[in-house]
Amino acid sequence: MDEGLRERKKRQTRRRIADMAMGLFMARGFDQVTVAEVARAADVSVNTVFNYFGTKEDLFLDRQEEVEDLQSRVVRERGKGESVVTAFRRDFMEAIEERDWRYGLNEGADVFGRLVGDSPSLLARFRELEHAQTQRLARTLAEESGADPDDLTPSLVAAQILETTRLLSRHATARTLAGESWAEIVPLLRSQAEQAFDLLEKGISGYCVRV
Repeated sequence: MDEGLRERKKRQTRRRIADMAMGLFMARGFDQVTVAEVARAADVSVNTVFNYFGTKEDLFLDRQEEVEDLQSRVVRERGKGESVVTAFRRDFMEAIEERDWRYGLNEGADVFGRLVGDSPSLLARFRELEHAQTQRLARTLAEESGADPDDLTPSLVAAQILETTRLLSRHATARTLAGESWAEIVPLLRSQAEQAFDLLEKGISGYCVRV
């Protein structure tokens, strides 16, 4: 069904508020910006901001629902005969080439990471987001593999894969923050990613192969 005018205006307002908020956060830091300042910048009331975003942290993580589902989508969209590990290897390597945001490899990810690291409330929120991602991926793996409700394997596999991709992404961000260029980072990141997924392949390569 086509998006109605009212829905489109609401989506545009939400996007404008989030964009204004992120601009202020990046310029001054998350903890130094108030919701009232975001409202003024977006030319809306504070109440309007909270109509769209439950908390100040939600302004920073306005794509949370999409982010939570990204890894589950890798599983759901894997090809015939492709294991979960193979699907994630392919997706991560593609993200390196594209500098895609889905693994925090995009340009500006270092600024984003610094903002999070400087704010205790954002750090706590990101831990919640990572936990939600892991739980959602575990549920997807359980559905795809037909696992018994008491089977811990989907949770174990989800934790191993996501911690691997997070570690790789954090290392790339740390090197960027240290002043290295993307051209310098990419060769070693590719090598480290291949090594990491090789290790996963040895342990869980046969899990949940699509038939």
